[in-house]
Amino acid sequence: MQIVKHSATALFLAVLSSAAVAHPHSFISLQTEIVADDTHLSGLKMRWTMDEITSADLLYDAGDAKPGDEIWKKLAAEVMANVLGQHYFTEFWHNGQKVKFLNRPTTYGMERDGHQAVLTFILPLAEPQPLAGQKYTFSTFDPSYYVDMSYAEDKDATLPAVLQKRCTIAVHTPKPSEETMNFALSLDKADAPPEDMELGKQFAQQVTVQCQ
Repeated sequence: MQIVKHSATALFLAVLSSAAVAHPHSFISLQTEIVADDTHLSGLKMRWTMDEITSADLLYDAGDAKPGDEIWKKLAAEVMANVLGQHYFTEFWHNGQKVKFLNRPTTYGMERDGHQAVLTFILPLAEPQPLAGQKYTFSTFDPSYYVDMSYAEDKDATLPAVLQKRCTIAVHTPKPSEETMNFALSLDKADAPPEDMELGKQFAQQVTVQCQ
């Protein structure tokens, strides 16, 4: 299988360990809450916690900055620009069709949690989507699988209180084939899989929202 050289898909300008081998090389823990009112789903409230190695450069630049200091706004803007360049690293589906997003988040920020950097933002849908009797699915992933983006626990994808009686939410974790897993393990930092392979999508968890 042909391997093409990895282009700049690493998420956050991070300098990763040169000793790392095999994809993925960086890890982001996801937490997502549905943004909705009684009748329509309008977006996803996301919290991305980066691993300590990926966080190191960002936290070094932040120094001893307090929450709300200007440096956090600057770092958040730089990271968010990379995220937007990859369409939020997210696909959102309804009835077999991709749902479009607005080009900019309604709000975003960055903070420190111990030795980890945390990006928070609201991903807005281009148009609010009706809830009654509808099913939606979404996934967040790096197509190259250079970065692993995943929910550590099913409870990390949640519904707002207004939907908890009429909707359900579930996280589905795929089981890639042994061949796919071995291929990912064979890639070093300078390599990326062919784009049409969609390697990251094969490892991507899928979140399903079903409403009555």
